[in-house]
Amino acid sequence: MINPAKIEEIAKQISSNMPQGVRNLAETFETRTKQAIQAKLTEMDFVSREEFDIQSKVLIRTREKLTELEAKVADLEAKLAQQNNAD
Repeated sequence: MINPAKIEEIAKQISSNMPQGVRNLAETFETRTKQAIQAKLTEMDFVSREEFDIQSKVLIRTREKLTELEAKVADLEAKLAQQNNAD
């Protein structure tokens, strides 16, 4: 993931080397851009990495259980077919 502190450091270096008028404009732009991005990120429905990992484990267990159940159904179907053929 991108390090926010590193991005902040680069932005400060760039803005410190600009003329004062451009620097003021850049600072205003930076502040407003950060506010807009933070507002949009707040609106988004993200899950934490921990929740994602938990749900991934649940999905893996569910798939394993489904595979077991499919094997049992296939076995029962085979037994039923044998029983019907014997009759």
